[in-house]
Amino acid sequence: MKVLALASYPIEAAATRYRLYQFVAPLAERGITLEIRPLLDSRLFASLYRREEMPRTAAGLLAAALRRLGDVIEAREADVLLVQREAMMFGPPVVEWLATRVGQCPMVLDLDDATYVPYTSPTYGRLGSALKWFGKTDDLIRWAKVATCGNPLIAEYVRSKGARAVVIPTVVDTTLFRPRPEGAFEREVLTLGWIGTHSTYPFLESLFPVLQRLAGVHRFGLKVIGAGRNDVSVPGVEVENLDWSLQREIADFQSFDIGLYPIVIGGSSPREWAAGKSGFKSVQYMSVGIPHVMTPVGVCAEIGEPGVTHFCATSPDEWFNALSTLLSDAGLRRQMGEAGRRHALQYYTVPAQAEKLAQVLREAAGGGRQK
Repeated sequence: MKVLALASYPIEAAATRYRLYQFVAPLAERGITLEIRPLLDSRLFASLYRREEMPRTAAGLLAAALRRLGDVIEAREADVLLVQREAMMFGPPVVEWLATRVGQCPMVLDLDDATYVPYTSPTYGRLGSALKWFGKTDDLIRWAKVATCGNPLIAEYVRSKGARAVVIPTVVDTTLFRPRPEGAFEREVLTLGWIGTHSTYPFLESLFPVLQRLAGVHRFGLKVIGAGRNDVSVPGVEVENLDWSLQREIADFQSFDIGLYPIVIGGSSPREWAAGKSGFKSVQYMSVGIPHVMTPVGVCAEIGEPGVTHFCATSPDEWFNALSTLLSDAGLRRQMGEAGRRHALQYYTVPAQAEKLAQVLREAAGGGRQK
């Protein structure tokens, strides 16, 4: 059985990496060949959110869009078309329409984010929002045989449109994402850590007043990965600011003593969009066996066991108290980390999710070509 997967982003993007690429081998073991075609290559992806490279990026996107049309022909040879969010990150769903309506290839839509909720692009502003064509997600849901959803809230939206939804959370390979070896990264000063993107950096920035206050009573360092900023500073706190690296990703998570997972509602982050987050960072923290503090928004309120695997915090005082407690208690940090690891092994493993995905793909292919 052959499945053609279309994604907007290359392997450097978490959605493509963890919802497509890591399933290639497990699906092959189940008799399913997964061929992945990202719209952007790694170089174009790296320049995508740099305003100074906008003309070159626009030319690259146009060329990528033209190449993408060739995948419509390729879809005619596939048993199933698997679309991760959208075949193209801008414009109407032309590729999906041609593949499913004209080429009659059955489609599975994968939604790990609330892509149906409009938001303002922090890089391209209203122009980016207009080009994004947010309404196309509803079309894709309608055309899909089934939608695989990163969390129950997205699945609920899909079902409200009269379509079938299966929840497949975003997970990591727990044989790779595992607790750091005993004695590794030993140091006197504990590290609070955050890994994200330029678009989620404002979430972390909202914690800076709390961290500054915390620095008055505790000594700690802050490690920031992927902020997309050259300078990140918090008064009284030693900050290590690094670009995100695929090769270093697991080691970065393992180097944290306490993980940070703030989510802010408001501004360019509507409540529905924030509630649609799949809580993946929490899964990563638990998999490497570190405690974390998280804003309990949407499905994030249902991930792990609050007070056992992590703390939840909404107000500045709640964030301060949770982080202060973890910084003060080594035994609690170890206990929460171990509980998180057990939880990840029980609920968030690749084999279990691969089996669900395989069943969905077989079901979609079972009906044959759409009529």
